[in-house]
Amino acid sequence: MKKKPLILVTNDDGISAPGIRALISVMKEIGEVVVVAPDSPQSATGHAITINNTLFINKIDIDPDVETEYSCSGTPVDCVKFAVNEILNRKPDLCVSGVNHGSNSSINVIYSGTMSAAVEAGIEGIPAIGFSLLDYNWNADFEPAKPFIKKITQQVLDNGLPEGVILNVNFPKLKEKEIKGMKVCRQAKAMWMEEFDKRQNPQGRDYYWLTGKFVNLDNGEDTDEWALKNGYISIVPVQFDLTAHHAIQQLNSWKL
Repeated sequence: MKKKPLILVTNDDGISAPGIRALISVMKEIGEVVVVAPDSPQSATGHAITINNTLFINKIDIDPDVETEYSCSGTPVDCVKFAVNEILNRKPDLCVSGVNHGSNSSINVIYSGTMSAAVEAGIEGIPAIGFSLLDYNWNADFEPAKPFIKKITQQVLDNGLPEGVILNVNFPKLKEKEIKGMKVCRQAKAMWMEEFDKRQNPQGRDYYWLTGKFVNLDNGEDTDEWALKNGYISIVPVQFDLTAHHAIQQLNSWKL
């Protein structure tokens, strides 16, 4: 009998978030599930790791069908590191992160704790996928995404991923029958136009809230932003090698 794949599940919205519970329910159909996720929301932590504080791990029982489930006081990346080095007795066959409450398309991949957890798994040599839904509501409906999550996951397990590549998968906020399909895309050129909302506390001290507007600067029809806007699931292969290979020749022409 074929051995079930070992799947590590994590996220950045916290271990009790509906998104990760939906992801766990799909992964249980595919393999042996181990969950290590933050004990509280860690959105937009990027690839942060905990080095100046202690880490705490608690074994918990949320899903009776999942034997190994831990909450971690650290970041999503801490969760992956801890799982690989302290909890698991072998390298998982796959790491899935999410499902994030909110999109991680375009430049958001840089800030995302969800994607950073997947990237950390990739650094460890583990095939990894980050899943996100374009709905920030805590009670978002993850049901339409489930069959697509299962299909993508199975494809990765069956075919593997190129070395150093992680998948960034984003779902539009649509009913299953309204989703037109899946598109492999490039990351759109977009950015946040940020502002700081300045206020004063009762003691007269200034404080600030970061606000802003997401601006898509890319008119291409091969991007994640275009796919999501037009009813498709976007699948972007991303990498953790940040070398700008195309710039090496130009820099070598400098008088260094």
